Amino acid sequence: MSFLKHHKKIETRATLLLVLSLVVVSIGGIVEIAPLFYLENTIEKVKGMRPYSPLELAGRNIYIREGCYTCHSQMIRPLRDEVERYGHYSLAVESVYDHPFQWGSKRTGPDLARVGGRYSDEWHVDHLINPRAVVPESIMPNYAFLMDTKIKPETARPLLLANARVGVPYSADMLEHAAADLKVQVDIDGDWEEMVARYPKAQVRNFDGQPQITEMDALVAYLQMLGTLVDFSTFKPDASR
Repeated sequence: MSFLKHHKKIETRATLLLVLSLVVVSIGGIVEIAPLFYLENTIEKVKGMRPYSPLELAGRNIYIREGCYTCHSQMIRPLRDEVERYGHYSLAVESVYDHPFQWGSKRTGPDLARVGGRYSDEWHVDHLINPRAVVPESIMPNYAFLMDTKIKPETARPLLLANARVGVPYSADMLEHAAADLKVQVDIDGDWEEMVARYPKAQVRNFDGQPQITEMDALVAYLQMLGTLVDFSTFKPDASR
């Protein structure tokens, strides 16, 4: 009864209730925020992660521009049904160079966090041109115009520079060779060794089969690298976290 008596005093005094509420919120905030000041890094470093190549980054921008994220998430949660369907659960480090990130659970279409390498380039091209040609029940719009929209290599450097300014570690060498790296990634007969040295595991080929570099090349290159950088056969979570 004495507890109820004090409780009534607090409820009937607005100023006292406000002060005590602020105290409770402050304590909760300190408990959540203070430990972060003692962590060197809140994201576990994983071997294999790198910034996007110029072609992949152009493809990612097209992906965002066309609103693909409104129907496709890129975040596999550590739930059995999701892991069995899509693959290893997503790691925070896999989105460390994303501005903005593509997390979420809105899935009109499947999650794409591990779509890289699951389908051929031809499948992706056909799917983007006419989704119902390969998935009859699909409600995805057609993106055939990507085949006819050329990409100018000179736009690569400003794109990399903008990302570098928000923290993506693009080096001076990467910025200098941005246009050349974008062009050579679709030229299997070109001198692409230095580009792959800058962007390990970058896939080199003509992604859409067209003689010119198109937005279809860029988008397919982006899709084909999703989930391919981390080798999960050797990945071991940091037990100290």
